Amino acid sequence: MKPISLSKYWMYKTVEKKATRDGYGEGLLELGKSNPKVVVLTADVGESTRVLPFQKKYPNRFVECGVAEQNMMGVAAGLALTGKIPFVSSYAVFSPGRNWDQLRVSVCYSKANVKIAGAHTGVSVGPDGATHQALEDMAITRAIPGLVVIAPCDAEETRKCTLAAAAHKGPVYFRFGREKTPVITVKQTPFKIGQANLCREGYDVTIIACGPLLHQTLMAAEMLAEQGIEAEVINSHTIKPLDAKTIVQSVKKTHCAVTVEEHQLMGGLFGAVSECLAKRYPVPVEPIGMPNKFGESGAPDELLAKYGMTKENIVKAALKAINRK
Repeated sequence: MKPISLSKYWMYKTVEKKATRDGYGEGLLELGKSNPKVVVLTADVGESTRVLPFQKKYPNRFVECGVAEQNMMGVAAGLALTGKIPFVSSYAVFSPGRNWDQLRVSVCYSKANVKIAGAHTGVSVGPDGATHQALEDMAITRAIPGLVVIAPCDAEETRKCTLAAAAHKGPVYFRFGREKTPVITVKQTPFKIGQANLCREGYDVTIIACGPLLHQTLMAAEMLAEQGIEAEVINSHTIKPLDAKTIVQSVKKTHCAVTVEEHQLMGGLFGAVSECLAKRYPVPVEPIGMPNKFGESGAPDELLAKYGMTKENIVKAALKAINRK
């Protein structure tokens, strides 16, 4: 595994912030220009999912389905089976939450080439509260055969993810958030479905993160370095298929791991990594994520702190994993 140069590809000390959903909208505009097969669907949340610029520029390739997410997934499956590349755009609690059955049978069982974009994920949705904070979406999608699951770390990676999803033959689910978060990658940062990126080299503990919490993870690694502990940080943007090779290669060096995700601890990144290591190289693994609870209304930073998903929490988890070696 060849490490990626931090100075060239990672900008984790940047002050620029941008919502990951904006990267989705930008990616769709690029696809609209380059691929006439791309069609965008939404369920009355066009502004929130950033698909309205696509509607304005390509109105004949845009479908407003109204508040009918199950119907929307069925329409997308039909479009895919005629050769189109539909992007289903809604809040993740509704899609894939409300239309999981249609996703499972109409899309995945039929091997329809549908792309599902789940917005408003994690507790950082903030004031909208528990009903709109998708924290189980990776678990319910990861279990479906043939479905790729991705959690990009920032707006730039979400843009790349959108382009990669269109190029991938088969169903893809990817999640993103509403809150503006640090942009820590650049256009040159590699992105390939199923291939994790090594962000920082280390030998004391492996920290595997996905989504915008990768920024907190890199900050935690700097805090650990001040204590003489070198953490290896991996951006596992693809939850399924998981890059087992990169993860196992790292933990064979560090002999312990921490997972970081803005998702329930069961069924997401922690579950995927634990399953991988249990079969290949068992080591102590400490998780950072939602501890089997529903969220609540509040400011994003306050909620991340309350539920233990800050850089300080990651440092504590790393020290605990190291002590368990």
